[in-house]
Amino acid sequence: MDLQLKNKVVIVTGGAKGIGEGIVRLLANEGAIPVVIGRKEVDNLKVVDDLKAKGFEAFQVVAELTEPGDCKNAIDAVLAKYGRIEGLINNAGVNDGIGLEKGNYEDFMLSLKRNVVHYYLMAQHALPELKKSKGHIVNIGSKVAETGQGNTSAYAAANGGRNALTREWAVELLPYGIRVNAVIVAECWTPLYEAYIAGMPDPEAKLKDIVKNIPLEHRMTTADEIANMVVFLLSDVSSHTTGQLIHVDGGYTHLDRVIE
Repeated sequence: MDLQLKNKVVIVTGGAKGIGEGIVRLLANEGAIPVVIGRKEVDNLKVVDDLKAKGFEAFQVVAELTEPGDCKNAIDAVLAKYGRIEGLINNAGVNDGIGLEKGNYEDFMLSLKRNVVHYYLMAQHALPELKKSKGHIVNIGSKVAETGQGNTSAYAAANGGRNALTREWAVELLPYGIRVNAVIVAECWTPLYEAYIAGMPDPEAKLKDIVKNIPLEHRMTTADEIANMVVFLLSDVSSHTTGQLIHVDGGYTHLDRVIE
């Protein structure tokens, strides 16, 4: 299927690793021009240089997205390079474990900056160009906003905010033909998740305990499976879909856990 993304400039925050990298690579394969936004140039370039070596066009911008000025500078850098923006994928964030018993006001506010404030800033700064191109926005969210997890108040609050912003922006941007959707992630195998499992007393047992509760095929979601949905929603093939929170999670969030 032709997703009609050829030569479209698409920003992916946190695009150097995990889910973000999967999205960037799929965009390139679809003929788009992915722009990796991340805090470490070495990580950004590892992905971008590999894509260029394979004959794809890609670009990277170093930005610390907790800094408002860096968000604006990232958009400006993309415009200086290409003069246009046709898509924004807000993906960067981290489950940093700031709960009621661990952390304080400063920790909580920093977590919101890491996980939801830059979603707003990147969308705001990209909006004039998205209006011109009738580009679209896809936000990456987490099931934690719906299920809770324990000891991660800030991340849960941020993801609740991501969900709310998705629907708010879908309404606000209707006059411009800009669609806004979210892909909600549950148990997805990424380098961060792998590190989390490795830190358990019995990693193998912990992983088995998790996957047995994932209804479809009793396995983790892959980054590629998340990327497939994200890129579809960004493309005009999903031309009448907006304001949706789509769970790509093997049924983990909503199906009954007693299913064998």
